[in-house]
Amino acid sequence: MNIILLGPPGAGKGTQAQRLGDRGMVQLSTGDMLRAAVKAGTPVGLQAKAVMEAGELVSDAIVSALIGERMDQGTGTGAIFDGYPRTAAQADALDLLLDERGQKLDHVIELTVDEDALVERIVGRFTCGNCGAGYHDRFNRPKVEGVCDVCGAHDFKRRPDDNEETVRTRMTEYRAKTAPILPGYEARGLVKRVDGMADIGTVTAAIGAILDGR
Repeated sequence: MNIILLGPPGAGKGTQAQRLGDRGMVQLSTGDMLRAAVKAGTPVGLQAKAVMEAGELVSDAIVSALIGERMDQGTGTGAIFDGYPRTAAQADALDLLLDERGQKLDHVIELTVDEDALVERIVGRFTCGNCGAGYHDRFNRPKVEGVCDVCGAHDFKRRPDDNEETVRTRMTEYRAKTAPILPGYEARGLVKRVDGMADIGTVTAAIGAILDGR
């Protein structure tokens, strides 16, 4: 089974993809794969490294080659495409990659969000600098202010790009580039939508029901 998880940054795609690993499916996250390919020195990784060192963006062709390279290593009971495709060109490339391997796309699951609520979710999050435990200014504060519940450390950190301006820019980019690929998938009857603002377990259950045909 091959599925695409779509949704703006912060919608929870990575978290849900990791949970689907319990089904034996393999998460194909282009960012992680790119870093791994560069580190391993694969042919595509060397190509990507040269582009990045020149300060340029990695092309659709390189990203698609990276996906193909990873698919040829095997994907367990199926692949979860997380963060790919992002553009119409990548969507066409994925169809070709699957077709070449005698496979098909089974589901495109969009995690729908309330943009203002998502901004609040992202901007308010922070982690323990020692053990990485996650917290939130409003929804999940440490039991004792300034002390990590898990390890007792006092050092907390926030991602520098977790600010409102950056988050809204990324959402605008998602609407402009990625959302337009949905109509093509809808015409093929592949799109299902899940409320990405629900709690993590509820979202996981909803995705599971789709995969199980319930």
